[in-house]
Amino acid sequence: MEVLEQVRTEVLGHFGVDAGGVDSASVTFLGLEPIEILRIAGGDTVHYATLGGSRHPMGDPAALLADPVRGPRAELVLTLRSGVGAASGLAKSLGILVATPSVEGVVLQADALLDLGEPIWRGAPFTAVLLGDSEIPDVVLPEPADPVRYLEVVPVTATEAAWVRVRGAQALRDAWAEAGIDVHDPARGAASL
Repeated sequence: MEVLEQVRTEVLGHFGVDAGGVDSASVTFLGLEPIEILRIAGGDTVHYATLGGSRHPMGDPAALLADPVRGPRAELVLTLRSGVGAASGLAKSLGILVATPSVEGVVLQADALLDLGEPIWRGAPFTAVLLGDSEIPDVVLPEPADPVRYLEVVPVTATEAAWVRVRGAQALRDAWAEAGIDVHDPARGAASL
């Protein structure tokens, strides 16, 4: 089974849906293979999961030759309390984020702060994201390939991004918890830091 088909099967299984119950958008960038953004509605939440970032392992940008099999692989998942609409630009933003390893040589991992420099979706106060562990189990691939790891995407404001740079990711998470901020609410305010 091809890597992306296996990842698709696992993520849809995690959310208890089949391919027929999922909307998707395709994002392409010059020189890169297409990235699909799955939109999975469930109860009062909508999950946006990328599919395409794990096609190739992320490698050390300083390495002379990239290993085509070994190395960490990642996809992203963003969960919101309500959808933000197909014309919001969210799919493009998630595509840019998951393509970062191919374009900039960044390895996606928990506690990474990625700054888009523009709103993640039209009208959003969030211009960056903080990555964290997600509830989606790792997708185990045949040896010797590393498993595919889904990372949770949490949108952050410029002020919150600065807080992460100064104090660290856990300090921001602690501030959210202390203030009772629901990071899945697309209309939430920034943490008072």
